[in-house]
Amino acid sequence: MKQQIASTIDLHAPSFTDISRFIGENPELGHEEWKASARLVEALKEHGFTVQAPYAGLPTAFLGTYAASKPGPTVAFLCEYDALPELGHACGHHLICVMGLAAAVGLKAVIDQLGGTIRVYGTPAEETKGGKVDMAAAGLFDDVDIALMAHPYYAYEKSGSSLAMDALQFEFFGKAAHAAASPYEGVNALDAVLLLFQSIGALRQQLRSHARIHGIITEGGKAPNIIPDYAAAQFYVRSANRPYTDETVQKVIRCAEGAALQTGCTVKWSNYEYSYDELITNTPLSDTFTRNLVGLGIREDEIQYGKDHGSLDLGNVSRHCPSIHPYVKVVDEKHLLHTKEFRDLAMQPRAFEGMLLGAKALAYTAYDVLADPALLQSIRDEFERSVNAAE
Repeated sequence: MKQQIASTIDLHAPSFTDISRFIGENPELGHEEWKASARLVEALKEHGFTVQAPYAGLPTAFLGTYAASKPGPTVAFLCEYDALPELGHACGHHLICVMGLAAAVGLKAVIDQLGGTIRVYGTPAEETKGGKVDMAAAGLFDDVDIALMAHPYYAYEKSGSSLAMDALQFEFFGKAAHAAASPYEGVNALDAVLLLFQSIGALRQQLRSHARIHGIITEGGKAPNIIPDYAAAQFYVRSANRPYTDETVQKVIRCAEGAALQTGCTVKWSNYEYSYDELITNTPLSDTFTRNLVGLGIREDEIQYGKDHGSLDLGNVSRHCPSIHPYVKVVDEKHLLHTKEFRDLAMQPRAFEGMLLGAKALAYTAYDVLADPALLQSIRDEFERSVNAAE
């Protein structure tokens, strides 16, 4: 049956490549992915999927479903298709979404013989206000047996970890005054922001090594001769797990409160983007994907141990169902994600070849789970253990 899956993906490879190239050439920011979403929805319908679009209250989200003629597990392929500001598809989401689409189409060719349901989730805005956060919170993955996606990269990596993250905005309110004639009449909001950065710099020494805090000043005043009565900064606060991230956030908030106290300002803080939980990789599911990569001709010594690449909204999904997020090689030169070099190479024929190989590995992995009840049970058991441990 795996040969039938591969043959189906190969048959439609020109179409899959065209879709990916179209999305790559028409980058759209999160929650504005109208062209990408429409093209993917159209393709799913052409391949016999029932599609809900929009979905989950998100205008550019969708859900494609195909139910086999007999019951069985529910397999989810997750698609991302938002681009980065200015850089475009420098994270390869034009490849991610078509990997999910192609894997679903390949698995559909055999699922009636196995039993089960295929779902293709279109999840917008991974780079910012991740659509998976809303979907997970609404319970839309609670009845999913496995959730699969793969990320393009310059190497093969097993599904690893990610950092839990909170996005914090601090706004300081002071009092304007003429900076030369009467500075003593003012309350300098910019001073409060600068003190916040200094306090966070001192805080870093006392944090665990896996914690990360990084930020920018988004508003620092209007003119040098005016004491700023308003200033603001935004930060990402991250760590290897949700509990320690929550703890670190409270420390950062106290830094902001201290800066306000020292300058006489008032401070307001808020979450300006969604909070992401850490990814909990399901080990039996990850091992299955790795075996399928090897079966597709990738040497085992080419597949590296999974690294932390930042924060993912898939982390929120991984608390609701067994999930993996491996990395698939699509470029042969060592260029990092979120760079122009990776973006340009990710539009070359080599990248589309890697995309199709990743799609086959995803579909094969889903097939193995559908065909082997013992494997599915081990995945479920591991999920219960790992989620309980994380809480």
